[in-house]
Order: sequence, then C-alpha cells, then structure tokens
Amino acid sequence: MAKRKTVGRTQVHISKGLIVGSRIRCADNSGARVVQIIAVKHYKGRLNRIPKASVADMVVVSVKQGTPQRRKQIFPAVVVRQRLAYRRRSGDWIQFEENAVVLTNEVGDPIGSEIRGPIAKEAAEKWPRIAHQASIIV
Repeated sequence: MAKRKTVGRTQVHISKGLIVGSRIRCADNSGARVVQIIAVKHYKGRLNRIPKASVADMVVVSVKQGTPQRRKQIFPAVVVRQRLAYRRRSGDWIQFEENAVVLTNEVGDPIGSEIRGPIAKEAAEKWPRIAHQASIIV
C-alpha cells in the first residue's frame, strides 16, 4: 500500500522521486550548489530497502560543491522540486525540470535568504518559512 502524506487537511499520495545517494541542486543562496542525500527524516521502511523522499520531505544532506565554508558539512534540507511526476488531488500532474532542495535548520527555517526558481505548493503548505522566501509557488 502506498504511503500517504497529510498536507493541510487532505491526504495526498506523492510519488517518491529521490533516493539516498542522489546528488541534487541547492535552490537557495546559502553557499551550497550540489548536495547529496544521506538520510530521509521520519522514514519508516523495511530492512535493506533504500529510503526515498519526495516533495516537502525533510532529508539530511552533505554538501558536495559550494563555498569552502559549506563544503563537507551536513545539514537538514527540504525537497522543493522533483523530476518524477506526481498527481495532485485536483487531478493535475506536476513535474519539474530538476530536483532541488533548500538547506534549513532542524525546525525548518531556511539558512539562505533567497530561494531561486519555483517551489511546489505541497512544500509551501508544509513549510511556511520556505514559502515566505519563495518567488514562485507552483
């Protein structure tokens, strides 16, 4: 059975598009450019199953490319875009051109002061501080 997320008051199923080990782009101006997912927060899985993440999930990332102060550091991050298409409750299918995350602290406040590119509506509803800094919400 597929796992369902509660976004607002409705339950939606978002296809998991990112696995542990994925290298993805950082969508903010925190100093990181490319990060690698090393864990998925609140993931309940099975033995030897690779954890997966989707839009609005919090993940733990390691910075692979960026400024010297940010490289080789570990941060929590929130997935704001994914390439794998997922269906909204309204029947629309959403798919972005790239995968992207925003670096945050443990409670979900963004580290950077600006978010580049669009972010998914599901991420904006679950993380209001990220939605406040976003330029476009799709």
